[in-house]
Amino acid sequence: MHPWIHARRTPDKVAYRMAVSGKTITYRELDDASNRFAQLLRGNGLEADDHIAILMENNARLFELCWGAQRSGILFTLISGRLTVNEAAYIIADCGAKLIVTSYAFRDTAAELLRHPSGAATRLMVDGTIDGYDSYELSVQALPPIPIADQSHGRDMLYSSGTTGRPKGVVSSFKLPTFDAQSPMADLCEAQFGMSERTIYLSPAPLYHAAPLRFSMTVMRLGGTVVVMEHFDPLEFLRLVEHHRVTHTQLVPTMFVRMLKLPQAERNRYDLASLECAIHAAAPCPIAVKEQMIEWWGPILFELYAGTEGNGMTAVDSHSWLAHKGTVGRAVAGKVKICDAHGEELPANQIGGVYFAEGNAFAYHNDPIKTAESRNASGWSTLGDIGYVDEEGFLYLTDRKAHMIISGGVNIYPQECENLLVTHPQVLDAAVFGVPNEEFGEEVKAVVQLCEPGEAGKRLEEELIAFCRAHLSAIKCPRSIDFALELPRSPTGKLHKHVLRDPYWAGRSSKLV
Repeated sequence: MHPWIHARRTPDKVAYRMAVSGKTITYRELDDASNRFAQLLRGNGLEADDHIAILMENNARLFELCWGAQRSGILFTLISGRLTVNEAAYIIADCGAKLIVTSYAFRDTAAELLRHPSGAATRLMVDGTIDGYDSYELSVQALPPIPIADQSHGRDMLYSSGTTGRPKGVVSSFKLPTFDAQSPMADLCEAQFGMSERTIYLSPAPLYHAAPLRFSMTVMRLGGTVVVMEHFDPLEFLRLVEHHRVTHTQLVPTMFVRMLKLPQAERNRYDLASLECAIHAAAPCPIAVKEQMIEWWGPILFELYAGTEGNGMTAVDSHSWLAHKGTVGRAVAGKVKICDAHGEELPANQIGGVYFAEGNAFAYHNDPIKTAESRNASGWSTLGDIGYVDEEGFLYLTDRKAHMIISGGVNIYPQECENLLVTHPQVLDAAVFGVPNEEFGEEVKAVVQLCEPGEAGKRLEEELIAFCRAHLSAIKCPRSIDFALELPRSPTGKLHKHVLRDPYWAGRSSKLV
């Protein structure tokens, strides 16, 4: 249950490979490199429970950093390369990183970060250097590839995506007794997804997010092989599945949509028969999209609902989903509770806040107020989502609390309209939110990204509104639609609605009209 074990048993087996460069790292190489980084950490005075920050692309050296920190008892924070310098600086300072590792690809950001105060005494850069950063390669090359004397369980401390505010560092209370002890995540992946040492896992998303990072590291715990895409491309994804005979992967719904929009001939070019399990999470999947994916790939889709917080999880396979379309599954970690605004549990089929009871405890780093806000009086915790459970215990999400539109006193959850719009053949992506209306307080607005941007215009706007009204009640439908070249989504599919919504509310002190 750890790469060092596989380095002894199957030293020449590929632990991971980069899709574009083709660079491969064996388990022996990963073990040696992670040991050297652990030696570097101790040599720079870092001890168990200290923090480091990593800012880089999907780089061939990223996993040696994570595993080196993991076996040193270090908390490691991976930072999104899409953040602004100020946002990255905030995370580095907030997590208390004593060491920063970045890459030459982020040299401009790295240079700007030097102007921001932090407690990091050591700054390293891979693939090259700039002033203010030492060469990572030179720093580790003379260090012995042997374990440090005091190995212990380190873990990630990742930051939430910040779709409803500033990113929050998530501190899990869970810690393994030893660095190489049996992992609950590995148990889940074995039992639910059939992962093992024979697994070939394709990771198409940025590794600084929770699911791609944790699934990839779990595959390495089990002794499988990870194929890392530097950037997602729908056609390249299909090619890689065929070329590497991929057995498992984890995607987000926007990736499904992009693949489904490919011409049929391109979709059918590649042999996907090796795929045994395609996990999807991070954002709700429109029913029509999932139906098409199951029809194309077969009943191998497996949906998860969970968060970086790790406070609970639901899961559902394709067969159960087809019998309960729209569900995100039943609890496999913690217990799902639906609560009203006062924290009281609601009966089946009533919409309320989604909470987990008896799940893993967590806290938001340096933010006791946000930590307290995520709990109710019973101590159950929430990610801020809205939904209901049916009589069989299947959970259905309707939206995030912060995305709710209140028009004329009626609560409108925009996810339903968004899910419908992306099924239109000319729409690639859609966002629905509330904008000011003097009579009703808010009215429904949509912003869509088209497959062919040149088709934008009044005629298509009217067509899309009519399309919505043919399938939904009028109050749920947009009264106007704007067009954008691209919607502000994170690489894991989370939609940053505030970027779209805020300009419509500019100059107002509140959202109350």
